[in-house]
Amino acid sequence: MGKVLVSASHFDTLCKEAWKLLEENGHEVIFDASRSFPAYSTEELIRILPDVDAAIIGMDVYDRRVFAHAPRLKCVCKFGVGVDNINLKDASEYGVKACNCPGQNSNAVAELTVGFIIGILRGILPLHKAMEKSGWPRHIGEELAGKTVGLLGFGAIARMVAKKLSVFDVTVKAYDLYPNEAAAKELGVAMVSQDEIIETCDVVSLHAPATEENYHLFGEETFKRMRDGAFLVNAARGALVDLPALAAALESGKLAGAALDAFEEEPLPADSPILACENVILTPHTGAESRQAYQRVSMTAAQNVIDALAGREPKFWVNR
Repeated sequence: MGKVLVSASHFDTLCKEAWKLLEENGHEVIFDASRSFPAYSTEELIRILPDVDAAIIGMDVYDRRVFAHAPRLKCVCKFGVGVDNINLKDASEYGVKACNCPGQNSNAVAELTVGFIIGILRGILPLHKAMEKSGWPRHIGEELAGKTVGLLGFGAIARMVAKKLSVFDVTVKAYDLYPNEAAAKELGVAMVSQDEIIETCDVVSLHAPATEENYHLFGEETFKRMRDGAFLVNAARGALVDLPALAAALESGKLAGAALDAFEEEPLPADSPILACENVILTPHTGAESRQAYQRVSMTAAQNVIDALAGREPKFWVNR
């Protein structure tokens, strides 16, 4: 029997089946429903983890400082896909299996991305805000039909976005370091260079992981290269975008709009310049938060933990 610390939100309400699965396999779930933000600080983890065998985590940071105080920890599983908050080298050094749940929340993020694109093209949120103040503005928006949408990254989420966009009469281009030519052909997507995505697309949607190489890839110089009046969507990783530079590009009119679900610092600071922009949609890293995604992700995470604690290879073991 192992103790499993869970810091993913709503685990007690939306993930009851996964909780039951863990208990049926002899494990005790440790979950604090009273926490307003389901991420533990390093200091809190150091206090809690000495008696913990596995963890299902949200945005908590797991690195050498944490692993050094977790002698029983055998598995840490990200409640989602991106494992940038887990130091994989440190996990391997301390014999901890790092896992994730790829593909289980892809549809939720893809649907939000398409919603973002339509929302910023038509200025839906600014219009709503105006009506809240008894306004009745005559805003002239843009139709999605006829536009060129660029997907920077062509993984599972981006491919779902491309499939959903196929009914909107748009041209879809994509760039990926490891292009899936077969999927691109099936979806009618043109695989092009990163430069072409940046310089020719009406809408650029980010679907790349956060790495040292692409940190602030979308900053002042990149925004200068984008088409005048282009739109930016980021439901991937906050570190891809230099937020002050984006705010400046929006304020100047270089970009016509942006929609963001991920931020370099979360929660977003109250003094962030992006909050002063009118032509944006901002959501609090909610792309994966649908009832259906929670069910799928939680079951995958639970199975990863069960397998790891039983001495089996988890299906989604990322530092093997």
